[in-house]
Amino acid sequence: MIAIPDSDGTGSSESLPPPTLFGLFSIAFRTGIFSFGGGISAWLHREFVLVRPWISEGEFMARMTTAQILPGANVTNLTVMIGMRLFGLRGAAVALFGLLIGPFFGVIGILQVIDILQGWWGMKPLLAGVTAGAGGLLIAMACRSGQQFVTRLPLLVVMLSTFILVGILRLPLVPVVLGLIPISIGAALWAKK
Repeated sequence: MIAIPDSDGTGSSESLPPPTLFGLFSIAFRTGIFSFGGGISAWLHREFVLVRPWISEGEFMARMTTAQILPGANVTNLTVMIGMRLFGLRGAAVALFGLLIGPFFGVIGILQVIDILQGWWGMKPLLAGVTAGAGGLLIAMACRSGQQFVTRLPLLVVMLSTFILVGILRLPLVPVVLGLIPISIGAALWAKK
């Protein structure tokens, strides 16, 4: 059993079953199948941090940040890192397989249906609604995760700098991240004091 952390991080008397390979596969599979139009990292956050606290908020954010600067699809990198954290190499393989197997067959089937329904008047509004829902999940995760930075001014400055430089000014991600790494390390060390 694992203790559910309190807001102070000490843990409570309520316990959850420990992580299992089947549970990891199940979460990854459901995430891959039911998250349309993006927002997969928000689903993973919900499942691994909020519903089952198998990893902490800080661990999730650290892995998500690392996943974004590594080559490849961010969510695939994140899923592999979560699986690796929980069960080593076999956890990484199980999580990746679970994430990809459902969408692999699902996309093939959905493309067949879209080809048939391409002229239907409701297709564009349907896809727009799915995209809006995924965007809402991302915003909710960003707001929840960003709360920890509001009380730590140096970390808030780094987060806002990244948002402005990449999101608004459209500067390339890699140079921005490489430039902010020393500042981030210094801010994290300062925040610990």
